[in-house]
Amino acid sequence: MADTAHPYLADVGCAEAFLDKIADRDPTFLSVPEKRQALRMTAHLASRAQAMHARVIACADDVADADGCRDVAAWVAHRTHTSGAAARRLQRLGVACELRWHRVGTALAGGHVSVDQGHVMVAALDDLTDAFDLVEASAEEWSAMLARAETYLVEQAADFGPRELGRLAERLLEVVAPEWAEKVEEEQLRAAERRARRRTTLGVRHLGDGSAIIRAQVPESVALRLTTMLESFTNPRRADEPAADGRRVPYERRLGEAFCSLLEAIDPSRLPLHGGDATTLVITMDLTALVEGLGSATLADGSRITAGEARRLACTAHLVPAVLGTKSVPLDLGHANRLFSPGQRKALAIRDKNCRADGCTIPSTWCEAHHLNPWSAGGKTDLDNGILLCNHHHHLIHDDRYLHQRMPNGDLRFTRRT
Repeated sequence: MADTAHPYLADVGCAEAFLDKIADRDPTFLSVPEKRQALRMTAHLASRAQAMHARVIACADDVADADGCRDVAAWVAHRTHTSGAAARRLQRLGVACELRWHRVGTALAGGHVSVDQGHVMVAALDDLTDAFDLVEASAEEWSAMLARAETYLVEQAADFGPRELGRLAERLLEVVAPEWAEKVEEEQLRAAERRARRRTTLGVRHLGDGSAIIRAQVPESVALRLTTMLESFTNPRRADEPAADGRRVPYERRLGEAFCSLLEAIDPSRLPLHGGDATTLVITMDLTALVEGLGSATLADGSRITAGEARRLACTAHLVPAVLGTKSVPLDLGHANRLFSPGQRKALAIRDKNCRADGCTIPSTWCEAHHLNPWSAGGKTDLDNGILLCNHHHHLIHDDRYLHQRMPNGDLRFTRRT
């Protein structure tokens, strides 16, 4: 005599049979109002099915133990060919609802909240639980407050989606226990700042192709400050500004270029001394390369750059070229006085008002001073030999793929070599 299926399994089997029946029907020919309704109903059905799945996962540790799996999420991922991360996320939701947040679990099972909303609510309530040590409250008072918080979130889920619920959760304590909100927020922010400082790192990895990857983890306030500084370089440019080849420049690339510009614009006198100077960058290059802008130059760490880039840096950076003769004997250790003085920069800004490339409107405050007759070729650092160029056109004037000519009004017109 065959064993009778457990009622739970029998009902799941019936649901599967209904799904088979639905799968045989084609929704293509539904009317627009019917498709709207079908979208809502199928989303609701899928969310309830996931909630039921999470509930089973929460009580199925014995399955993992019986089959020697690390946990039930690993068992589900392997046996059902699904994502391990998704199974583990459902496991956390199911366990949280089973052990701690019964109102959320009931609302999920009844289809009153979606699984995405459930994840947000559980995370917010767990975070709130961890704040107990930050206030002077009895366990009973804190437990009652958590119950109010859970009820509040479940009620708000009727009107707000996951993102909006997350924003409400950020101020949850102000709603359910305003007397503790300020102290908890202050302590949480202080702890977050301490963690951020401990985790602050920066690494540089040279790729060997002329570029390097800079990877950093910094406090949010530092990241915002850096972004604000970088956007001061990019703001005057149109968001859809095309590159020299006509393609649109992605925002990330423009931020990267702004980062390079920021480093070149830093006032060396404001930085700590390093090896006797603040930011002196020694570049070793052949005399012919310095004069003609052809060939290459070597940085202090052995990296190589083109002579043209070295000449461009001579316009803006605090660098010293160690010029070598034919037998690689140092001929001259240049001086950093090639840079235009603050007074000269102000005079150039008054005179030029913006980038002097033909048609460019980048204001003078975001421009760099360029020697028309290169300093390395004997050009003087004076107003007659200076012109303001934005970062983009300053790179272009040192790019041998482009020609430039002086127009009658003093502007520069660029054309790509054919």
